[in-house]
Amino acid sequence: MLHWLRKAALAAALLCGAAAAHNYHMGLADIGYNADTGNTEIVHTYTAHDVEALLAKLHGRQFDLGLEEDQQALRRYLDRRFVLTVNGRRVPLQWVGIKASADTITVYQQLEKTALPAGAVLRNGVLTDLLPAQLNTVNVGGSAGRAAATLTFTAAKEEQRLP
Repeated sequence: MLHWLRKAALAAALLCGAAAAHNYHMGLADIGYNADTGNTEIVHTYTAHDVEALLAKLHGRQFDLGLEEDQQALRRYLDRRFVLTVNGRRVPLQWVGIKASADTITVYQQLEKTALPAGAVLRNGVLTDLLPAQLNTVNVGGSAGRAAATLTFTAAKEEQRLP
């Protein structure tokens, strides 16, 4: 898990700069297999301002992601907008937790005791419904003979096959 925390810290640092300038909207997700736990781990990082604006627009009120019920609203949103499927069947992602700061929102999910299935397709439309210019980058770590890859998702290209 430590290598994921380092990646999340790097992503947070990158997004902090983006949040200050806020000339563009981006999200970053890392998907990788952790041989120590046998889990496929997913770490998402988004600009806090964008997530808060989205939740306020969807629910008509301000959110405090330190509260469990407000985290559940974000979880329901991500469950609709970040979806893994294999052969047309949804692969359930386990919610591990969230870390919210003034600048970034980091979400942790996993596929427990499972490597990323072959032929997986990802639909990533996180924030593109609020911000049509949103760019979502997904880094997929290589494992079991698979090459690592970086994919970019946009409002016009929300679905891609993972390597």
